[in-house]
Amino acid sequence: MKQYFNEEKIKKDICNIGQKLYDKEFVAANDGNISVKINENQIIVTPTGVSKGGMAIESLVKMDLDGNILSCGTWRPSSEVKMHLQVYNLNPDVKAVVHAHPPLATAFAVARIPLDRPILAESIVNLGIVPVSEYALTGSEEVPEAVSPFVNDYNAVLLANHGLLTWGQDLTQAFFRMETVEHYCKIIYYLKEIGAPVELNSAQIKELISLREKMGIQSGGIPFPESK
Repeated sequence: MKQYFNEEKIKKDICNIGQKLYDKEFVAANDGNISVKINENQIIVTPTGVSKGGMAIESLVKMDLDGNILSCGTWRPSSEVKMHLQVYNLNPDVKAVVHAHPPLATAFAVARIPLDRPILAESIVNLGIVPVSEYALTGSEEVPEAVSPFVNDYNAVLLANHGLLTWGQDLTQAFFRMETVEHYCKIIYYLKEIGAPVELNSAQIKELISLREKMGIQSGGIPFPESK
């Protein structure tokens, strides 16, 4: 079985990213969940009912992609692990998934406003459009169904009235995409106080897409439509 990442290192990295989510106030109480695919059929995922700040390595759970628990001690996996498993099963290129409730991104999710305007060069290159999923009851079978349409063509999705889900080729990339979405939302929020944004034009977008391709960002994240 092909090994993607060192298991013990990944456990430490998950706890580290969990602390960052908590410190940045992307999560409150025991919100959010993180997972990393360590080989072709196994993931490490955060437990249910545990704050992402100060999370212990011993609390992390190992599962297979069919949802079977392989090792967990006294802990149980997050109730939203079904959402993570759906991402991995539909897009084998994904190696890490992060779910959190960053305040501004979550506000956009509640307002059901997609991030689809070409106003930030970095977002076009590293992220692409961020759509909004249909509403689904937390922890239910509806959640993986709601994210399914976006897993192969995007890098992130706003979960209607819920929060944000991002993924990537490793945990750092998935977390950076979480940060980028929140940063994008913050800029849009500020723009409402300053004035209407000037969108990048068609030629500028094409240049950024070319740069994106040169950087090897080829899967996920549908490029922004050409500006009129």
